[in-house]
Amino acid sequence: MTTKHTAAVIGGGPAGLMAAETLARGGVTVTVYDRMPNPGRKFLLAGRGGLNLTHSEPMAAFLPRYGTPAEHIGPALEAYTPEMLRAWAHELGETTFAGTSGRVFPKSLKASPLLRAWLGRLNDLGVRFERGMQWTGWKSGGELTFVARDGEGRSVHANATVLALGGASWPKLGSDGGWVPLLAQRDIQITPLTAANCGVTVAWSEMFRSRFAGVPLKRIALSVGCTSVRGEAMVTAGGLEGGAVYELGPAIRALLARQSSCSITFDLRPDFSQDDLAARIARLRGKQSLSNHLRKVAGLPPVAIALMREGQQALPADPASLARTVKAVPLTVTGLSPIDRAISTAGGIAWAGLDARYMLRRLPGVFAAGEMLDWEAPTGGYLLQACFSTGHAAALGALTYLDSATSPR
Repeated sequence: MTTKHTAAVIGGGPAGLMAAETLARGGVTVTVYDRMPNPGRKFLLAGRGGLNLTHSEPMAAFLPRYGTPAEHIGPALEAYTPEMLRAWAHELGETTFAGTSGRVFPKSLKASPLLRAWLGRLNDLGVRFERGMQWTGWKSGGELTFVARDGEGRSVHANATVLALGGASWPKLGSDGGWVPLLAQRDIQITPLTAANCGVTVAWSEMFRSRFAGVPLKRIALSVGCTSVRGEAMVTAGGLEGGAVYELGPAIRALLARQSSCSITFDLRPDFSQDDLAARIARLRGKQSLSNHLRKVAGLPPVAIALMREGQQALPADPASLARTVKAVPLTVTGLSPIDRAISTAGGIAWAGLDARYMLRRLPGVFAAGEMLDWEAPTGGYLLQACFSTGHAAALGALTYLDSATSPR
């Protein structure tokens, strides 16, 4: 940099804080504006589950997790990789480890020590924080406008702006999608925000709901059409949640966009072939109830057996038909959980409206990162990694923009 520049980062989540750090390291005077009393609220919430920072699988397997927009988000993920994120955490005093599933966590399994160390580093880099500041757009001269907690309006000039306001899945923590109309007024193309990594609704019988709400279904496989995933699901009073359900979210959402319901299929024992199951079920049952027999020979818990019975009068009697039922239990999904109960959102600023620097084509000097962008990924570390990576990428884009603005022409 040949001239001292100022940058405004709007949003104090992982994407915004990473953008602030990258900009400050580049010699820019940075101020982070956040509507919440303290930054990193959603980051702390993620720590309740152990803070799954990223995933350790090879990049060739990692990138496809982001679906269709992988060619857009890929450069950011390759420029700021999971290995780099782990090294960053280690520099802040939080060594990481990969679990048996490949998910990466800090050894403390907490977010608060990492966030404290990170905020300390940002303070050392000269980053300022303006808390309780609701962004309301721009003035005619290009200044950013805010409403403070006391209701007073304020305007701010910055040489570059990074928007990192999140999606719309955590309104209580600041991510409410309130930025959508502000950008739409500036003719920024936005794919409608919708729930991602969310539960699905199922019309359970009263018996099943009252007995099994809150009970997990473990070591199962779920299928929608030709897409199948293994994992776990949790029965809720209104339907299903859990990793396997979330991973099938895009396929379920696509079907529900065209029709009022869709069918998903459970394989309750994916480790056994149908013939193996039939042979096990054919073993001498004696005076045992069918439920006890299935529990002993097929390892099926009560919730799995009740799921097989849900919607039908009785289970088939012959072993072959019963094994076929275990391997393919149909269930009708009637909808998705509301967006404010989702872990993340799909949709956001369309990639066509961004250049390679993550700058909005219609708003020179304004960059965007994190869940504001039109991408989605399953849980498992992919969400946080993309927020860190795109925050880093948007800040690098801003540094390039600022440098070119002061270079001799």
